[in-house]
Amino acid sequence: MEKIISDAVEVLRNGGTILYPTDTVWGLGCDATNPDAVSEIYRIKRRSDSKALVLLASDMDMVARYVREIPEIAVQLVEVNDRPMTIIYPGAIAAEAGAPADRHMLARNTVAEDGSVGIRIPHMEFCIKLVRRLGRPLVSTSANISGEPAPGNFSEIADAVRKSVDYIVDSSLESGATGQSSSIIKVGLDSTISIIRK
Repeated sequence: MEKIISDAVEVLRNGGTILYPTDTVWGLGCDATNPDAVSEIYRIKRRSDSKALVLLASDMDMVARYVREIPEIAVQLVEVNDRPMTIIYPGAIAAEAGAPADRHMLARNTVAEDGSVGIRIPHMEFCIKLVRRLGRPLVSTSANISGEPAPGNFSEIADAVRKSVDYIVDSSLESGATGQSSSIIKVGLDSTISIIRK
């Protein structure tokens, strides 16, 4: 696993894209602070960049570095949750559109129009180690052409997607994935909750 993580991180730090298993479905990933790499993810998916992307963080400390303020309810949700859950946080710390990559700020094209960002802390050792080694959030959008089903396992990934990325993580690491997308919960600074997807 360590060699795979090292190889994947090298590709990510050089602005490349990867195909990798997550705790939910197979994902397309890139450094979430690199706007050019993020644009490539949208191109691979044939998807409008007006739709925000889900990001993975290794822990709440990493989330706190890229979100202006974490509502208390979000901390409680992460502590008690035992299923894959993406939380949409208000106030992402993002670079201006057109600005060069800055590892301290999310790429503007990962963030929704209202300035919010969806982040998940994965329940999977490989993903946590990968993001921790990268040192910043990792884009994690399902590895499919927009409008097609999300691939629950490697065999379901379209050839067009496989051929479009710079690195493919060994499929032996897909064990532990649920094969289903995460729940999505949007939280407000006043600790209000909206369930976007169960």
